[in-house]
Amino acid sequence: MTTTPTALTADDLGAPLGERLTLLQFSTGFCAPCRAARRVLERVVDTSEGVAHVEVDVADHAALATRFEVTATPLVLLLDPEGTPLARLAGVPTLAQARAAVAALG
Repeated sequence: MTTTPTALTADDLGAPLGERLTLLQFSTGFCAPCRAARRVLERVVDTSEGVAHVEVDVADHAALATRFEVTATPLVLLLDPEGTPLARLAGVPTLAQARAAVAALG
């Protein structure tokens, strides 16, 4: 796990953080795997209390993508309630992987 220890705020993301955990997804507009990751993460959020999903396009948030060394999309950072990165998932997580990460960290 290589994450930058700098906490993010709702202002950084343009959306509120989850009470328990935030799944921050870095995407690009033309990325089919990003759409698949979005569907998986939305299912996790629908069944997990206090968990939010925030998706940002790297084209619109280049500084944020650089800050967290995003070299490919999709990339998901799991953030604690204060916005501190706890883990990083590269690629499209399976539903089981995403749920396990939420259970372990949130």
